[in-house]
Amino acid sequence: MIKFGLNVLFIFMLPYLCMSQDSSDQASTSISNNPNISVIGDFESYYSNTGSRKFDLFFNEAEFTFNSFVDPYAKADIFLSFAKNTESGKYEVDLEEAYITTLDLPYGLQLRAGKFRMAFGKINSIHPHALPFIDLPAIYENYLGESLNDAGLSASWIIPNPLDFYQELTFELTSGNIETPTFYHNSSSKYLMLVHLKNFWDLSDNSTFELGLSGINGPNKNNYSTSIGGLDLTYKWKPLRYNTYHSFQWQTEILFCKKKLSKDISTKSVGFYSFITYQLSRRWFLTGRVDYSNTPDYSSTIDRAISGTVGWYATEFQKIEFQLSGRDSNYQPNSFELWMRWIFVIGSHAAHQY
Repeated sequence: MIKFGLNVLFIFMLPYLCMSQDSSDQASTSISNNPNISVIGDFESYYSNTGSRKFDLFFNEAEFTFNSFVDPYAKADIFLSFAKNTESGKYEVDLEEAYITTLDLPYGLQLRAGKFRMAFGKINSIHPHALPFIDLPAIYENYLGESLNDAGLSASWIIPNPLDFYQELTFELTSGNIETPTFYHNSSSKYLMLVHLKNFWDLSDNSTFELGLSGINGPNKNNYSTSIGGLDLTYKWKPLRYNTYHSFQWQTEILFCKKKLSKDISTKSVGFYSFITYQLSRRWFLTGRVDYSNTPDYSSTIDRAISGTVGWYATEFQKIEFQLSGRDSNYQPNSFELWMRWIFVIGSHAAHQY
């Protein structure tokens, strides 16, 4: 399977290599050598009825972003995170993402190499500060360890089809050098392999619908493998006439997991989240979300959660959010939490992928 994946990536890269060689005499460009630089600040405060420290205020993260065109054929993006360690309380530097992306491959192909958020589901590739809620859904905490972020290669292909809707197929092969509840770094020749199919329809001038299918396989901590399948659904409504004042979004992700624990024992578990966001006026947004999740090792464990978020968006460079959430669980204490988050951006931050 690994050999097949490498062969597929080589076939995707072949046109790019040939094109670069043919165009070597045209390498000189007038592109500026200075990358775009921006900083995103994330200040948070919370109250929780569990734990020894029930109330806290802290600067959660400063994210430094650098991006620029390398030449007419590629661009590069680098994200550095200065985040607070929840155990030590000190700030640590982490290379969150660093990758190069091709721009001009034929036949709707695109390659990406480096360290990046993988194309699983709908929100794994989105940085948390861009989400309309403060905490992550339970399935991301229980299965993906907040996010799947690994070093490797990604190849995507915009599929031509006669039915006049957008289809994109993505294949990713990464090192597996991550530690999550479902995947674990293995010194042997075992890697993470991901496939994602995105289908996108324009329903009208005001609304769109997206259906995504994901599958990923890789080694786990028990020295066996874990497979996860995902289904994501997104509906968006944004009227042309009043798009500055009103909009609506419904999004759901369902996850199916099979984790092999020993030679004869495997567990099958599920989880999902679903949320709606309605824009009340130019600057006010309301979001409601429900969660249900097992855990990868025990299908009998259950987490249920419900939350509501009020967001005030001053501009695209600043927002303040308040979230109230409650969690019911059959294996840990039930919790009640109140969160506040203040996000601000300075510099030329590029738009996130939605």
